[in-house]
Amino acid sequence: MSSSSRLEKAPTGIRGFDEITGGGLPKGRPTLVTGGAGTGKTLFATEFLVQGIRRYSEPGVLLTFEEERQDLLENLASLGLELPQLIEAGLLRIEPCLLRSSEIVPNGRFNLEGLFVRLEQAVEAVGARRVALDTIELLLGAFDDAFTVRSELDRLFHWLRERKLTTVVTGERGADQQLTRHGIEEYVSDCVVVLDHRVEHQVSTRRLRVMKYRGSAHGTNEYPFVINETGLSVLPITAMGLNYGASDELISSGNERLDQMLGGGVYRGSTLLITGSSGTGKTTLAFQAVAASCNRGERALVLSFEESPAQLIRNLASVGLQLQPLVDTGLLTIASQRSTTYGLEEHLARLEQLVREVDPRLVMVDAMGSVSHIGNSQQVTAMVAREIDLMKGRGITFVFTCLSDAQQEETSGVGVSSLTDTWLELRNVESDAERNRLLYVIKSRGMAHSNQVREFRMGSSGIELLDVMVGPEGVVTGSARHQEEQRLLAEAEKRRAAVEQQRRALAARCAAVEAQIAALRSGLEAEVSGLESSIAAAEQLERAELSSSRQLAQQREVPQR
Repeated sequence: MSSSSRLEKAPTGIRGFDEITGGGLPKGRPTLVTGGAGTGKTLFATEFLVQGIRRYSEPGVLLTFEEERQDLLENLASLGLELPQLIEAGLLRIEPCLLRSSEIVPNGRFNLEGLFVRLEQAVEAVGARRVALDTIELLLGAFDDAFTVRSELDRLFHWLRERKLTTVVTGERGADQQLTRHGIEEYVSDCVVVLDHRVEHQVSTRRLRVMKYRGSAHGTNEYPFVINETGLSVLPITAMGLNYGASDELISSGNERLDQMLGGGVYRGSTLLITGSSGTGKTTLAFQAVAASCNRGERALVLSFEESPAQLIRNLASVGLQLQPLVDTGLLTIASQRSTTYGLEEHLARLEQLVREVDPRLVMVDAMGSVSHIGNSQQVTAMVAREIDLMKGRGITFVFTCLSDAQQEETSGVGVSSLTDTWLELRNVESDAERNRLLYVIKSRGMAHSNQVREFRMGSSGIELLDVMVGPEGVVTGSARHQEEQRLLAEAEKRRAAVEQQRRALAARCAAVEAQIAALRSGLEAEVSGLESSIAAAEQLERAELSSSRQLAQQREVPQR
């Protein structure tokens, strides 16, 4: 389809909805928003108008057939929509058209001519580009037959299309699962949005579905949405595709030896899952990553489902993590709430709101498994997956802890272990009447991580990872580790003593040999000396004999008288 033939859309400004619809509602055409009582139809229509004014400079008109003007303003103000300022600025017009059966006097055939006149005056007064009609069933109820309802509704929608007014029309659900009371509105509307409010396991949830959208592709699933003090938000609130980036930057986990096990740390913007049974040190290990982020000068956000901020600060000080200074400087924000306080969607919406307010580089959720009490496994997994997408889409490093069953090792409890980048498993092991802690690196995507099982201890200086100690029967920990260390030290001492004894014996033998050598050298020297003396004496005797012989010869040469 060429760009010139694509359906032009008007963004609603409602978080998440424009992503589901690929840009918003059909521009210049009517959209039906239907649902039961309390599903948020009026809020959807009003926020569509308010966001159009604030973000897209498109004035709007609201025709209400059900509520008084002042009641409407007060109700919407409690949801973060302050309308008086927009009305005073001439950007928004509210026209109450209350139809009470007690005030209707039959006088000929009823039609919508009067509505057209009033609506046109309101549109011209503010230069409106957006219109909301709330609730259309009250208006259509004045007609006697289905044919008139269909013809007048066609005429109304044609009138709106002619003036290229992007319109939201709210309607009430009918009986027997009909989308509307008359069963006609959805057929003449270009787009149909169905809102639903249900209670499952005593937990209230809201769902939104785009049932129809002429000329446009759109998400067809049911999407959760929430209504709070900031208005209406549709989930997922992040991109629907896996198109987020991947950083090559490594950041510290807060523990140098753990960084070595992970091949240098964890990737920025990745997801770190820490699981383990109760008391294994999940929270402490996770807060080391939080403190490391703050020490780098980055903001961090912590959401706890089990402990208050004051309790966390007090408890973690005992293991060397001083969090209060980080809170005082604004680098660390700790928010706590019970998991059962809200539904799954509300939890996700509040986390998204905190992320927008704090703008952290690292987010930690403690005891994520607590949310498993407020939904079935599929709902919980979907919610946590959306949280992961939210963080990855914003390049935020996400750390969360989950309580795992001691009898079922290597389970995350929320069914998202396959979506996490790094998974650390902490375990308690019992031996020799004591419990000790072990750390496993189950996986770390993109990293040449260690396959060793490390014992770790928690003390006043934090978490200390110990070297692997292997005994005759495998890895040893705790007292067995101490005993093995003592046994190895004793064996090393024996080896040192034996070597020292051998060294002394060798030294003694060397001394004896040196003494023998000295004695032999002394005897040899004496022999040499005696021999030299004998040679000298013999030479002296020989000289003497030679001298005597010469003298004798000389005497013989003298003549005789």
